[in-house]
Amino acid sequence: MTFDEISTNDWQAMDAAHHMAPFTDYGDLRPKGARIITHAEGHYIYDSDGNRILDGMAGLWCVNVGYGRPELVEAAAAQMTKLPYYNNFFRTSNQPVAELSAKLAGITPDGLNNVFYANSGSEANDTIIRMVRHYWALEGKPEKRVIISREFGYHGSTIMSASMGGMSGMHEQAANEPDFAHIRPPYGFLHQGNQDEAEFAANAASWLEDKIIEIGASNVAAFVAEPIQGAGGVIVPPAGYFKHIQEICRRHDILFVADEVITGFGRTGQWFASQTMELEPDMMALAKGLTSGYVPMSAVMVGDRVANKLVADGGEFYHGFTYSGHPVAAAVALANLELIEREDMITRVREDTGPYLAEALAPLAEHRIVGEIRTFGVLAAIELVKSKDGPEMFEHTGATGAICRDHAIDRGLMMRAVRDAMILSPALTYSRADIDETVRIAAQALDATADQLGL
Repeated sequence: MTFDEISTNDWQAMDAAHHMAPFTDYGDLRPKGARIITHAEGHYIYDSDGNRILDGMAGLWCVNVGYGRPELVEAAAAQMTKLPYYNNFFRTSNQPVAELSAKLAGITPDGLNNVFYANSGSEANDTIIRMVRHYWALEGKPEKRVIISREFGYHGSTIMSASMGGMSGMHEQAANEPDFAHIRPPYGFLHQGNQDEAEFAANAASWLEDKIIEIGASNVAAFVAEPIQGAGGVIVPPAGYFKHIQEICRRHDILFVADEVITGFGRTGQWFASQTMELEPDMMALAKGLTSGYVPMSAVMVGDRVANKLVADGGEFYHGFTYSGHPVAAAVALANLELIEREDMITRVREDTGPYLAEALAPLAEHRIVGEIRTFGVLAAIELVKSKDGPEMFEHTGATGAICRDHAIDRGLMMRAVRDAMILSPALTYSRADIDETVRIAAQALDATADQLGL
């Protein structure tokens, strides 16, 4: 029996009986059954009932070059034929990973000249935690262990990376390890009030300095931040925020780490948001768009300050994974980066589709349940509110977002709900026509949501 001869109900029953999916309420999902995605092409995914859905999320912020690109498939097949796997322990390496390392050193911000490979953003951030603390121990300051990040920050779902992140629900599920601290994010919709942008940028950055002074700079190892907080709701910082942040980090001698798992590889109109925002991180976490999600791979870009210390005085770094620097993943990453360059996708985002996405979404700000539209490159959020006066937020956070998400999917658009914000993160190859279709369906979903709630 072929896949096509098995019914949707049978697939759902099989899945419910055995599959424990990530970030899922099993008691809610299993009686209903999961949507079974069968194939994808371009910017569309298809399910087992024949529905075609425009993927406004590019998978999970990751399918930067769109689905069905033969260049990536061929790169994987060729490398599998030549060298499907070998580890990078035992003083060995492989050709694709050596080439990829040189490529990444060339396109990332100056000073990030070394790469450590893992398989996911979570593993990359776990690696950063280990490496940062090891660095300070080598510097004779082992007490510098505390890592500060921000509320609503997402840095992964392993125990340590989730503890470093600022998602309180994750902390409640055995992910609240010591030596992590959190500050409020530069979430203007909630915290800016009557401040102008420059004043808010300075005040929001001051929350970091307040926390450093509270803990003691001699105990703080690093500050970790997404340039734009993706899974936290596409929180875009005010201009000047990171200038203040970096000055604070330098003043107190703590490392600055940029988590570019979502914002990397063209999404903000440069290779990395660090370049768009003029950041100079000591370390950087990469994943997702590195391979456009075609195979798992992540990387930690290690700045010269940290790398040189580990080389000179570190001895063996007791950390790594069976699949670190996997040759097939590296070959796919190289093909993916070459494709981004050849089709000039980053320029398209910066000069055409990024500005057009902002322009096309702007009228939705007038909708009766929309409090704010936020965009940056090809990232966007539609913040839902019960009333524009105040504004007044919904009482049961997340319930309205889930309603709107379902209305969008039923109409053929995959949007993600983060609390009560509707999130978009389309492929770099999205066209103006795709954006128009996205906005059309989003508007219908907003209308249906408001009608259902009687607003």
